[in-house]
Amino acid sequence: MNFVSIRIITGDVARLVAFYERVTGVPAAWATEDFAELRTPAATLAIAGSRTVPLFAPGSARPADNHSVITEFLVDDVDRVHRNLTGCVTDFVTGPTTMPWGNRSLLFRDPDGNLVNVFTPVTPAAVAKFAR
Repeated sequence: MNFVSIRIITGDVARLVAFYERVTGVPAAWATEDFAELRTPAATLAIAGSRTVPLFAPGSARPADNHSVITEFLVDDVDRVHRNLTGCVTDFVTGPTTMPWGNRSLLFRDPDGNLVNVFTPVTPAAVAKFAR
């Protein structure tokens, strides 16, 4: 089994897609007005409108209601990302901070309130863990 994607359900697909295109620098591939994907070499971020939820199971997901998942992106320079997102991100939860496990992380919320972490490994052990 391979983990390939995470899907965010939203009430405003275009707004959320534009936000994540800005965060990642990856252009979205649109399937319909209710579904787009941002494909990275490691995984895909799918963004779907609330009208897609009944296709799986009515009421099984609600937009802007996540309180437990953090979507994470590995970046080359978290401090540069922070500078680039200033003015775009309205809710930085934590500025660039070096975590005890060796990643320099930036935590913020997307327009729907979902937590996003961008990080750069900075210690030798963290760098080795994410070596490609």
